[in-house]
Amino acid sequence: MSLSIQDLKASLEDGTEILKGVSLDIPKGEVHAIMGPNGSGKSTLSKVIAGHESYEVTGGNVTLDGEDILDMGIDERSRAGIFLAFQYPAEVPGVSNANFIRAALQARLAEGEEIDAVAYYKDLYDKMDLLEMDRKFTARAVNEGFSGGEKKRNEILQMLMLEPKYCIMDETDSGLDIDALKVVAKGVNAMRSPDRGFLLITHYQRLLDYIKPDHVHVMADGKIVKSGGPELALELEEKGYDFLKELVPA
Repeated sequence: MSLSIQDLKASLEDGTEILKGVSLDIPKGEVHAIMGPNGSGKSTLSKVIAGHESYEVTGGNVTLDGEDILDMGIDERSRAGIFLAFQYPAEVPGVSNANFIRAALQARLAEGEEIDAVAYYKDLYDKMDLLEMDRKFTARAVNEGFSGGEKKRNEILQMLMLEPKYCIMDETDSGLDIDALKVVAKGVNAMRSPDRGFLLITHYQRLLDYIKPDHVHVMADGKIVKSGGPELALELEEKGYDFLKELVPA
């Protein structure tokens, strides 16, 4: 069972091609990391998988445990088991964190089923403690007035509570100091499971010091141009993105 991407091509609404044939297979139980320079298509890949409406898929397919998801809406993909942690998490004024997560969980229940409030808050508080989040965050509006680090912790909290099958994390380390990075990584590592796959998108090796990937892929000009083990990230860190000149034809 896996999140499988085959020869995926996608363009912006104006026709600009961003993804030019991406193929990647993420089995459950594995952590895959994608690295590459700005403009290589990394964030576009995450958004296309999640169903962002600003992109048009022009070729290829994406399947989740054998089921085609490209014809699904964003909500359907989420219910099927995909979670996208954004590089810049959105604010949701007027909706508390506790109510937001509870509504998301309730939407996944069968008609007529209700969340047990006591069990819900116990689980929520346990996961907030793991992420070293103050209980006051339950009453605050989603991400409103949060620092960058608080927003990222809040996204990991949502991920911990929703327990998706596949977690796609778009530059989750962006803007985090080392202490916040360690806490976020702790939350991610707590979710690692034979029943869950991860796709980490990052510029930097430092995230991979705390979340050890099984496989690392280098993306450039809308394609995966090289794949390898964790040592590939170290090679890229050492050589910089000039390393890609050897891999991508001029």
